[in-house]
Amino acid sequence: MYVPKESQPKQGGGGGKARDGEKGGKRKLVAQNKKARHDYAIIDTYEAGIVLTGTEVKSLRQGRTSLADGFVQIDGGEAWLHNAHIPEYSQGSWTNHSARRKRKLLLHREEIDKLETKAQETGHTIVPLALYFTNGRAKAEIALARGKKEYDKRQTLREKQDRRESDRAIAAVKRKERGQ
Repeated sequence: MYVPKESQPKQGGGGGKARDGEKGGKRKLVAQNKKARHDYAIIDTYEAGIVLTGTEVKSLRQGRTSLADGFVQIDGGEAWLHNAHIPEYSQGSWTNHSARRKRKLLLHREEIDKLETKAQETGHTIVPLALYFTNGRAKAEIALARGKKEYDKRQTLREKQDRRESDRAIAAVKRKERGQ
């Protein structure tokens, strides 16, 4: 029986770009702020472009950056990333950048307005979660967050530990079943 080529299943992988998010493309992670997920309850996340100089991009591609002390502030209707440490480029000359300068974030007007109103509420802040490259462009994942109390942090750690123990127990049972 003849089956037209269009209706035949394709062989191999997916047959296209690997999608990671709405707009597609691979995401190459450069830096992640794990402390933010521990210290804050994440309410909403946004993807923002970053205005960078050439030496900053080259330094980011080397992957030596830190977001641990970073925060986002809205000034004059523009979003700014403060205290993100992108070290100077080793082969940079007099055109090198300062490591902790404030960097402009590129967001839509509606997103900036929404973030500004929410951040003015008590206990809310905007924190950077990750820096990465998508289709050759540097992006920042920022989040509207609310600070956790000490007991919330302990409860989160307890839940994480319980989940890890149950996963180990399930894996041990599966290994035992395969052995018999």
